[in-house]
Amino acid sequence: MKITKYSGHMKITYLKMIALIFVVSFFLLPSYTRVEKGGNNVFEISLNGTFVGTVSDETEAEKLLWKARRAAAKEQDGLFFTKAELSLSGREAYFERFTDEEEILSAMQSVLISGHVITRQPAFTIKVNQLMVNVSSIDEVTTVLQAALDKYQDMQEYVVALGPDDEREINVLTAVAESKEEKKQETELEKEAELEAGVAAQLTKMVSGIEAAKEQTFEDFDYGLTSLAYEDKIEIVESYLTKDEITPLDQAISLVTELQDVQKIYEVQAGDTLSEISLNNNIPLETIIELNDSLEDENSTIQIGEELIITSPEPELSVTWQEEVYVEEDYEAEIQYVDNDDWYTTDKVVLQQPSAGHHKIAAVKTYHNEEELSTEILKEEVTIAAVPKIVERGTKIPPTYIKPISGGRLSSQFGRRSAPVKGASTYHKGVDWATPIGTTVVASSAGTVIKAGWGSGYGYVVYLKHADGRQTRYAHLSKVLVKVGETVAQGERIALSGNTGRSSGPHVHFEMLIGGSQVNPLKYLN
Repeated sequence: MKITKYSGHMKITYLKMIALIFVVSFFLLPSYTRVEKGGNNVFEISLNGTFVGTVSDETEAEKLLWKARRAAAKEQDGLFFTKAELSLSGREAYFERFTDEEEILSAMQSVLISGHVITRQPAFTIKVNQLMVNVSSIDEVTTVLQAALDKYQDMQEYVVALGPDDEREINVLTAVAESKEEKKQETELEKEAELEAGVAAQLTKMVSGIEAAKEQTFEDFDYGLTSLAYEDKIEIVESYLTKDEITPLDQAISLVTELQDVQKIYEVQAGDTLSEISLNNNIPLETIIELNDSLEDENSTIQIGEELIITSPEPELSVTWQEEVYVEEDYEAEIQYVDNDDWYTTDKVVLQQPSAGHHKIAAVKTYHNEEELSTEILKEEVTIAAVPKIVERGTKIPPTYIKPISGGRLSSQFGRRSAPVKGASTYHKGVDWATPIGTTVVASSAGTVIKAGWGSGYGYVVYLKHADGRQTRYAHLSKVLVKVGETVAQGERIALSGNTGRSSGPHVHFEMLIGGSQVNPLKYLN
């Protein structure tokens, strides 16, 4: 090969071009870095399937993700939950453009926020019995519980005091009602106690004891609210909840304080009637009947000591409270009873009519929510003495009465009716049970036979006189099994049913007489 004079010149030009390219690459592509180690030395980072940058060390990816999560959470209120699936793809390279750290963080933060699942914020749960109410702050907890107290006070003498629940090992708060005045007095007494000592303190106690022994006048009492306390256990726990799980403040107050019908047991007292229980407890009579299977209607019999289910309007969070009151009023003396062992408990006679008195009293009244539980008289001054009502009453348990036959169909009620056969009365003086001829008829109550035999339109009859002065009559019988003057026990056989006399078919006619007059016997049967 022949070398001309231009060959050297071209070689120099080539070398200059190589040098120029190197200089241009150095200045125009500054982000490309020579990677010295071999193997996987470049790592592409993807977050939730989105490429976010390239790094030289795979451990950097986890560190950057942690920083990005913290930055994203700072922009949210409460606890921030999001999807964060990190993946790395490694490869080998000699020169690589690595992504700036801030660029990667920004990209990661955007992916995390776009993958946001849910945000939970700090909240508090109030638990009372089975009710759980979520509110957004400890201030709202106090507001809700204060509303339960303020229903029974005007000047907010008592306020909510929150503190740890000593009965629980975990971090649970409870609430009590605290008197502002008592707290102030306690603070003052603590200060005084620090100043008083030895003989001076003892003298103070002696003097105060003497003053307390003096009889109080009506002006000495501190009238108004004297105590206020929650009756139900309150538990308060901190939690993290979504906005949808938090109850608005006004609704939370309503849930805790509004009245709801709650079932409770009422024990029947002497003199009670269903209508009186209904009025005294402000419950419709039909509601009481509906709640108690033992009651058929408003005429159902109730016994002393019997337990009835009733409803009472109460808030979810109950409160007990006391107040001192001054009252000038008329009053009634308690009824005085004179027992007569020869009379039945149904017999009563008023020996002395009552007369109202007048008095002034200072008293402590105790309440459960709106219901007054008791009155304790602290001081009383009678201006006009009341005259008590005096009642003589019997102590003997009166006889009971049972249905005179087993089974049978009630075919005719007591009172007005159409005459079943010609000549029969249109006013039925007893009740009829249709039953086959020959059915056993028993004494409704123990008594003495005063008539046994034929009774004209009644056919064969049996009349019994009982210890309480009442009579029972059994008519249209087929056979009489007792004689006049005979004593029979309750439930003892006295006759067989029939169809004698003026009768429209086989049945038993049954009457009861009180004071010589027929009454509806169904009202007196057990």
